[in-house]
Amino acid sequence: MKKLIYFLFVVLLCSHFAFAQTSSYVPTSQNIKAREWFTDSKFGMFIHWGVFSIPGSGEWVMNDRNITVNNYTRLEKFFNPIDFNPHDWVSLAKASGMKYITLITRHHDGFSLWDTKYSDFNIMNTPYKKDIVRMIADECHKQGIKLFLYYSLLDWRRNDYSYWTGRTGKGTGRTERGNWNDYILFMKNQLTELLTNYGKIDGIWFDGYWDQMDEESKDRKDNDVRVDWHMRELYDLIHTLQPQCMVGNNHHMSPLPGEDFQLFEQDVPGENSSGLSFQKISDLPLETCATLNNSWGFNITDSNYKTPAQIVKLLVGSAGNGGNLLLNIGPMPNGEIQSEFIDRLKWMGNWLKTYGQSIYGTKGGYIRPQKWGSLTQTNNKIYVHILQNTGSIHLEKFPYKKIIKAYLLKDNSSIPIVFKNGTVEIPELRVTAEDPDQVIVLEVS
Repeated sequence: MKKLIYFLFVVLLCSHFAFAQTSSYVPTSQNIKAREWFTDSKFGMFIHWGVFSIPGSGEWVMNDRNITVNNYTRLEKFFNPIDFNPHDWVSLAKASGMKYITLITRHHDGFSLWDTKYSDFNIMNTPYKKDIVRMIADECHKQGIKLFLYYSLLDWRRNDYSYWTGRTGKGTGRTERGNWNDYILFMKNQLTELLTNYGKIDGIWFDGYWDQMDEESKDRKDNDVRVDWHMRELYDLIHTLQPQCMVGNNHHMSPLPGEDFQLFEQDVPGENSSGLSFQKISDLPLETCATLNNSWGFNITDSNYKTPAQIVKLLVGSAGNGGNLLLNIGPMPNGEIQSEFIDRLKWMGNWLKTYGQSIYGTKGGYIRPQKWGSLTQTNNKIYVHILQNTGSIHLEKFPYKKIIKAYLLKDNSSIPIVFKNGTVEIPELRVTAEDPDQVIVLEVS
């Protein structure tokens, strides 16, 4: 009996050790360096573009209109973006003050924007016949913009995707149930292509995990998932192929082992006005993804473009929580970026020429964003971003004993603050549509 108990104890111990080995994740030194760069970069461009752009009704059109796989495939013959210019796209991101681009490579409709051997539904079978991912990757490397690749975990097209347990894509006409392990292998093969054929890739941005989970709820956990996603296998594959490559997953939960940054959708970290970001803020680098209008993919009826003031508020709010803003554009199917996007992005680029030092390389303020605005800070400067007209501002429990200087960032004009009993009082400064962020610099010691 004692031998049996001892044997069972050893088995359990070994099983626990094996689990610990597979569930733990220790990032490489290259990955840690990439995280530091990411945390300092603060601003990136998200690009939603593909055959879903053709109907002009957003990237969920296949699901929303219950278009069958057979009918949706016909869009492939219409995709010929003759006005696409990768140099102009990357140059726009750079002129806008953005430090990286996250490009859709395959969305939920299953269309691949690169020359893949593992799907016939790809850019090479369109009239265009050019590898979009390669063109963007080459231009990013040339212009010094880092490249992240968005990759959908779910697929409204394939039979081996577990669509019968998923929440979306029910009306695409699939009746055959394929082998789930075949789908996992398919994803591994495509990710291997993306990480071996296009030079250095700085991040993989996953989406669709939530399709196999219960409806959004604040107490949702990983064990609610209906299938085995093999996520650690996918994460380990990525880190093996490119150790520096950061992994993020838009699952709306706390980070899973193997992830390198945490995502928040349409809200700055810690807020949930859109009903998608239930997760608490983690210790990983943070990123908010948000749209410039109300759509991710091209939507011909959506003219609800954010004002410069709203974009500044998003960027400052993200930075005030220590995170980045990944701001989305949905180019037209011909490859042209709408003038409304271009105008606003260039406005941001000019704004950052003046205020960039209060954004790039900063960390979140010692207090969370407030109704009046946000704080960002470096080792010897606190930047007070006044975004709303609310009268004078009081910064309580100020963490420094001495303020050497207080001035407006835009023109270095002195600000008459009062510092008493650990509270800093800042006089009222008015914001306007043309000047939506009054940034005060407090030099401290």
